[in-house]
Amino acid sequence: MRVLVYGNSGSGKSTYAKALSARHGLAHLDLDSIVWEPGRIAVQRSPGAISASLQDFIRGEVRWVIEGCYGELVEAASHHCTELIFLNPGCETCLANNLKRPWEPHKYASPEDQDAMLAQLQDWVRAYYTRDDQWSYRAHRRIFDGFAGVKNELLSP
Repeated sequence: MRVLVYGNSGSGKSTYAKALSARHGLAHLDLDSIVWEPGRIAVQRSPGAISASLQDFIRGEVRWVIEGCYGELVEAASHHCTELIFLNPGCETCLANNLKRPWEPHKYASPEDQDAMLAQLQDWVRAYYTRDDQWSYRAHRRIFDGFAGVKNELLSP
C-alpha cells in the first residue's frame, strides 16, 4: 500500500494521512517536512535537496502515505503510489480548518509564529481555485484526471 493524499491547505490531508498511517502501519511523509528548512519559517530548501529527500523516502519505504499540496512533488510521487486521494472539500471548509489548526512545531518555532502567518495562509487558500501554479486546483485537477490507477476525490471531510 502506497497512498498519496493531496489537496488545498486545510483540506484535511494531515489528519487523513495520520489516521491512514496508524490504521495500516504505513510510514508517513508530510511534504512540508522536506520542503522547508527546519526551524526556519517559509524558507524553502533547494529543489535538489527536496527531490533527493522525496526519492530517499520512496526508495526506503515499502508501505507509505505521503501528503501535501505541492503539485510538482505530488506528480513525482504519483508514479510510485498504488492509490491517489484528492481531498477537495471546498474553500470554506479549508478556511475553517485552518482556524482550528493546532500548532505545527515542525513548521513554526512557536504558536505565535504560526498565528502570525494565518492571514497570509488564508489568502493563499482563498486563491486556490483561481491561481495557476503548481499548488492550485488546476494543477491538482490535472494530476487527478491524468492518473490511471486507483483514485478517489473526497468532497467532504
